[in-house]
Amino acid sequence: MRLAVYPGSFDPFTNGHLDIALRAANIFDHVIIAVLHNQSKQPLFTVEERLSMIREIFEKDPRFSVDSFSGLLAHYVKKKQANAIIRGLRAVSDFEFEIQVASMNAHLCPEVETVFLMASEDNLFVSSSIIKEIALLEGDISDKVPAPVWRELCRKRNT
Repeated sequence: MRLAVYPGSFDPFTNGHLDIALRAANIFDHVIIAVLHNQSKQPLFTVEERLSMIREIFEKDPRFSVDSFSGLLAHYVKKKQANAIIRGLRAVSDFEFEIQVASMNAHLCPEVETVFLMASEDNLFVSSSIIKEIALLEGDISDKVPAPVWRELCRKRNT
């Protein structure tokens, strides 16, 4: 089975993430969406909240599973016996960072390929940071995130 890991903080999971995940599932037999627990960041959503939203998005699609990890991605990918790491790219600035990370992952686990997928035109400028800022300032970005994420963003801004 061709297994890929699609890692990220996903705070929150956007339609850009959804697009990359669905396209990865057309290439691989199974995709693990792996939510990074990064203690150095101050996320809007807890890891558990992010896992819950993403699981709701993919609950009827057996091509996906949702998990969390901390530490090195290379260790997680080896543990899962994945063949590939999926990364989405929006701009040249993404590529510069991602090529450095991919190079280190190739050093740490040379048996695993990093596969870059370009964001679709509709999602080129969608970022979790911008989504959070607009949503918390009561802007309507409901067309940029899956319904479970929009529901939770509205709940967060009303608390």
